[in-house]
Amino acid sequence: MHALQRLRVLTSGAALSLGACGLATLLPAAPFSPPASAQGTPGLMEFRWDNNKDFRKLYFFMTETARMKRSEYYLLLKPKDRRTAILKLTISIPSYFDAQIDPKRVKLCKMSQGGMMKRTRCQSTIPATIEVTPNGKAIEIFPDTPVSDKDTIGVYMNIINPFNAGMYQFNAMAQAPGDVPVSGYLGSWVIQIDPN
Repeated sequence: MHALQRLRVLTSGAALSLGACGLATLLPAAPFSPPASAQGTPGLMEFRWDNNKDFRKLYFFMTETARMKRSEYYLLLKPKDRRTAILKLTISIPSYFDAQIDPKRVKLCKMSQGGMMKRTRCQSTIPATIEVTPNGKAIEIFPDTPVSDKDTIGVYMNIINPFNAGMYQFNAMAQAPGDVPVSGYLGSWVIQIDPN
């Protein structure tokens, strides 16, 4: 057998064995299973930043986390999250949170925090004037009377989630009763919007 013929036999055999190996890698090893649906609450395993003077993570609950879905937001402030009564509450919203917030669908409530056996809900509405800034980047809440620091309160919103999936940080600033109208940082709600 000539050298050229031997080379052809060797290369065709190598191509055949490589083709079989390549085909084997394309075949699935296990049956396909669809991904799990997103849940409306944070998972059991969740990354948490340590609280410090510059950042404090606040508790929240959402009924729907997928983008472009109608969702109820419950942004909670527990008694441990504030030291004084609240005369004015301001929630700053990121500029890239492209959802329409209607002040008629926002209310300040005394809240019941949920858990494994019960759902987070608004127990009673606290009378307040609610305004959304013209650019939509802040919600300003003026309770009719200062809100005590003894109860868990929260802001309830019914909105359609933004188009863009990702993380959004809402910051809570509160003004206490007194002669000097200065707002102080209470904490942040870090909200995750999931792709469909």
